[in-house]
Amino acid sequence: MSKLTDVPKRILIGRALRSDRLGETLLPKRIALPVFASDPLSSVAYAPGEVLLVLSIAGVSAYHYSPWIALAVVVLMFTVVASYRQNVHAYPSGGGDYEVATTNLGPKAGLTVASALLVDYVLTVAVSIASGIENLGSAVPFVVEHKVICAVVVVVLLTLMNLRGVKESGSLFAIPTYVFVAGVFIMIAWGAFRGLVLGDTMRAPTADYHIKAEHQGLAGFALVFLLLRAFSSGCAALTGVEAISNGVPAFRKPKSKNAASTLAAMGLLAVTMFCGIIALAMTTKVRMAENPATDLIHNGVAIGSGYVQNPVISQVAEAVFGKGSFLFVVLAAATALVLFLAANTAYNGFPLLGSILAQDRYLPRQLHTRGDRLAFSNGIVLLAGTATLLIAIYGADSTRLIQLYIVGVFVSFTLSQTGMVRHWNRHLATEKDQAKRRHMVRSRAINAFGAFFTGLVLVVVLVTKFTHGAWVALLGMCIFYATMTAIRKHYDRVAEEIAAPEGPSDDSLRPSRVHSVVLISKIHRPALRALAYAKLMRSDTLEALSVNVDPAETKALREEWERRGIDVPLKVLDSPYREITRPIIEYVKGLRKESPRDAVSVIIPEYVVGHWYEHLLHNQSALRLKGRLLFTPGVMVTSVPYQLESSEAAKIRARKRQEWSAPGAVRRGPAEERHSESPKSKL
Repeated sequence: MSKLTDVPKRILIGRALRSDRLGETLLPKRIALPVFASDPLSSVAYAPGEVLLVLSIAGVSAYHYSPWIALAVVVLMFTVVASYRQNVHAYPSGGGDYEVATTNLGPKAGLTVASALLVDYVLTVAVSIASGIENLGSAVPFVVEHKVICAVVVVVLLTLMNLRGVKESGSLFAIPTYVFVAGVFIMIAWGAFRGLVLGDTMRAPTADYHIKAEHQGLAGFALVFLLLRAFSSGCAALTGVEAISNGVPAFRKPKSKNAASTLAAMGLLAVTMFCGIIALAMTTKVRMAENPATDLIHNGVAIGSGYVQNPVISQVAEAVFGKGSFLFVVLAAATALVLFLAANTAYNGFPLLGSILAQDRYLPRQLHTRGDRLAFSNGIVLLAGTATLLIAIYGADSTRLIQLYIVGVFVSFTLSQTGMVRHWNRHLATEKDQAKRRHMVRSRAINAFGAFFTGLVLVVVLVTKFTHGAWVALLGMCIFYATMTAIRKHYDRVAEEIAAPEGPSDDSLRPSRVHSVVLISKIHRPALRALAYAKLMRSDTLEALSVNVDPAETKALREEWERRGIDVPLKVLDSPYREITRPIIEYVKGLRKESPRDAVSVIIPEYVVGHWYEHLLHNQSALRLKGRLLFTPGVMVTSVPYQLESSEAAKIRARKRQEWSAPGAVRRGPAEERHSESPKSKL
C-alpha cells in the first residue's frame, strides 16, 4: 500500500527535498510578484464591477460618481503600499501584521490581526475561484451549470501545485499573471488610441440597456451612504497587499529591499489597471445591475432570468477588441486563469502565518512543520478544506462571497499601522542620530496617515456591509480568536504540568516495588515470549493474568499451565458478562490502591500481521486495553510483539521499497556526466 501511494505522490508533488535545500526555493522579484501580488492584480477583474453594481441601485445617473470612487481607491492603495513598505523594512522576519501588532500593541491585538488575516485568506481563495469560474462560464456554459463542482476541482489543482513548493508553483503562475497584466494594458492603450486618436465609438454589449433604479433621486445622507458602500466594494482591489509583508522570508536577499520593490510595482500596476478599466467602462457605457433579470431593461422589457451578466472586464474587452477576436479570447482566458491563480496569494500567506502561530502555540504544532517539498503542507491542506466548505455553502457565488470580504484585511491594516506608529515612537525615544530621526519621523507620518485612513475605511465597511454579510466574517474572526486562545491555554497548561522541577519530586523517585502482570489468553508462542521477557525484568512480583470468558477454555488453560510446569502463578478473573477489558482495569487499579507507591507493569503479548486486511480478522482487545491503561496513573504498559510470516514478507517489501526510486524521486546528473559514466565511455 505504501508503494502504491508513493508513486502518485511523487508524480503529483515531485521528489522530496532535503532541509538544507530550503535556500534554493527563495524567490526572485520577477517570480515573487505573481506569487504574492496575484490577488490585488487580479482583483481589477471584479472590483470595478462591484462599484458599478452598487451604484446601479440609484440608476445610470449615479455612474458618473465612479471616477471619484476610483480616485479614492487609488489614494488608499498608495497609502497602504507606502505604509507596508515601512513594515517590510522594520519587520523582515515574515510575521507581518501579526508580528507588528503583537510586538507593539500586545498579544490580544496580535491575535485579533491573526484571526482577521486567516479569515481573509480563506475568503481570498473562495472569492477568486468563484469569480474565475464566472468569467470562464461566459465562454463555457458547462462551467456555470456546475459552478460548485468546477470550483472544487480548481481548489484541488491549486492545492497540488502549491504542495509542490513555492518556487515551482510561482514559476507556473508567472506566465498567466504577466499575460493578464499585459493584456489589460494593451486593452487600455488600444481603447485610448481608438477613442482619442481615431475617434471610434466603442460600445459594450450592454450599452443599449437601461437600469431600473431601486431608489431614484437619492440625495443627502442616502446618497452618501450609497457612495460609501460603492467605495467599500471597490476596496476589494486592496486585498492581498499584506501578503508581501508576511512573505518577506521567501524573497531572495536583500529580502526587505526586494519585498519593498515588489510592493511598489504591485501598487502601481494595480491602480493603473483599476482606473483604466473604470474609464473604459464609462466610455463604452457598460451597464451592471445587482438583479439583472429584473433591473436590466432592453426595449422596454426586463432582460429575464436567462440572461448571464458578464463581468465588466469582459464587456470592455468585447467593446475594445471585438467579440471573438484573438486578443479578446486571450484576455478572457488569462482573466479566468489569473483569478484562479489569485488564490495563490492565500496559499502562500495562510500556511506561513499558520506556521508562525503554531510556533507561538496558538495553532496545532503540525502546522509548523514543512512537508516533503519544503512547503507548509498541513497549512495548505487546511486552507483548501475551509475554502472548499465556504464555496459549497455559498454556491460559488462571488457576489455573495464578496460581501464577506475585506473586513478582515482592513482590521489587520488598521491595527498594523497603529502598531507601526508605536514602533517609531519607541525608537525615537532612544535614537540620537538626526538623520535616522528624520527618517523615523517621516515613516511615522506615513504609518499614522495609513492608520487613520484604513481605520476610517474599516468603519465605512462595517457600516455599509454588516447586514450584507460582513457579520459572517466577524463571526469567523471571533471563532478563530476563541479557538486560538483555547489552544494556547491548553499548550500552556500542558507545559506547566510537564515542566521538570528543580528539586527532587515523585517522578524522579524510584518506586518501592514493581509488580509485573502478563496478560494471557492461551498458551502460544507470543505468550511464552512475553513471560520470558517479564522474567528478564526481575520484578519484585510477577504473575500471569487471564479472564474467564469461556469456562471450557479457562479449564484447558489451567491444565496446560500445570502440565508445562510454568513457574509463574496464574490468576484468573471471573467475568460474568464476558467482558475482558473492565476486569483487567479494575484489577490493576486495585493493585495501585493497595500500594500507591508501587509501580504496576502490564505486559501484553501481541502478534504482528503484514497485510491491512489481516487486521480486520483479529480482535483489537490489546489496543483497547492499552488505550484504557494509559489513563491509569502509575501503570506502565509494555507490548511484546511476535512477528508472523506475513509481517516478515512485509519487511522484505519495505526493504525493496527503500531500494526502489519512484518516478521523479531521484535527480539525474547532467547529460554529459551520465554519458561519460556509460559503459561505452569506459571502453
